[in-house]
Amino acid sequence: MHRFCTSRWHSSTNRPQAATVCPSPGRAAGRPGPAQVGKRPVAGGRVGSTGVTSVADADADGARRSSSDAAGVAVLGACALWSLITAAAHSGRPEGVLLAVLAVAAGYAAGRICGALAPVAAPLTGALAGAALTIGVPHLAPGPQPGAPLGHAGATAALLALATGAACCAAWSTAVPALRPGLWAVAAGIVATAAVLGTTTGVLAGAAVLLWSLAAGRVSHRGAGLAGLAVVAASVTGLTWAVASGALPGGPAASLEGPLTRHRVELWQDALALARQEPAVGVGPGRFGELSATSGASPLSDGKPHSALLQQAAEQGAIGVALLAAAFCWMLYALWRTARPTAVALSAGAALTALASVASVGNALSFTAVSVGAGLLAGLATARPLTAEPARQQSVVPRDRPMP
Repeated sequence: MHRFCTSRWHSSTNRPQAATVCPSPGRAAGRPGPAQVGKRPVAGGRVGSTGVTSVADADADGARRSSSDAAGVAVLGACALWSLITAAAHSGRPEGVLLAVLAVAAGYAAGRICGALAPVAAPLTGALAGAALTIGVPHLAPGPQPGAPLGHAGATAALLALATGAACCAAWSTAVPALRPGLWAVAAGIVATAAVLGTTTGVLAGAAVLLWSLAAGRVSHRGAGLAGLAVVAASVTGLTWAVASGALPGGPAASLEGPLTRHRVELWQDALALARQEPAVGVGPGRFGELSATSGASPLSDGKPHSALLQQAAEQGAIGVALLAAAFCWMLYALWRTARPTAVALSAGAALTALASVASVGNALSFTAVSVGAGLLAGLATARPLTAEPARQQSVVPRDRPMP
């Protein structure tokens, strides 16, 4: 059907008036007319049957992404800057912190790109790569290999938890229901890999991520789920601080000292003592090993307190601890603001929370592979898939004359 646009002409001036009358055949049938195109639809995020994305929805999504990206730039930049400041104050070595910040940023950027291009294949590939890394590269980094359980069990568990989370994100991202059981099987296989490698922490962390992801499919409000994950991370870090300060009663303290080992607890106590000496700026990045009596007495020590929280407190002070917490909160905030499905956001959040918990009682964040994996998973879960974006087109009937 043709549409004809007619203008009203003034009889005396022979000039058209400002108003133009364009009768639309769609209005009579109850369909939206030209003036209605671009308005926010009641449901579904599209206008009529043309598949046109609402401009308001696109603008809102862009604002969400911009705010989370700006927060990430500010937090990571502050982490790098503060490490340089504290290093200059105490002749520290900030290279490790700078490398970790760069690894997270690079992983996040790669995740955003790959997640936009291949929302299912990218997280699946990352999951398989993480599992293969733990099998093929058992030590993940050069240098002395301390005896168990202080060695690299924390890094292995963290990588397996991140790999499980990536597989779960792939399962929730696919639009083909027949593929989902196979992707769940990949996630379960990664948990089984942790059992074969003998890392109990990896089994517990991976199983927790998998179960949380399965339950996330029934959650409609991601805010409550992400808040719960933040509470879990805060509880683990608080418990670590309580063990180091001796605030727990004798019974619980003794029961925790067994799996943690006395050597680890003594490292934590040294870190807490250094933090109390320099509460604001710490003793300087990379200086824990030379100032800790427990670390110096061990011939195979790696110079780390085996707790990200206490290492930040000892080497970069209270501000360093606040920046570490801000980095974790930024990732949760980005997951809250993302336009991806709630199940994807909660699956990634569970894996990142598992990483935070493992890092609170180990040296997982000392490994570049773990830092890259954390940024990669966050980027994959916050990317906007190009294939999910309907093409922007004008809702114009063929042979219509374009309207000004």
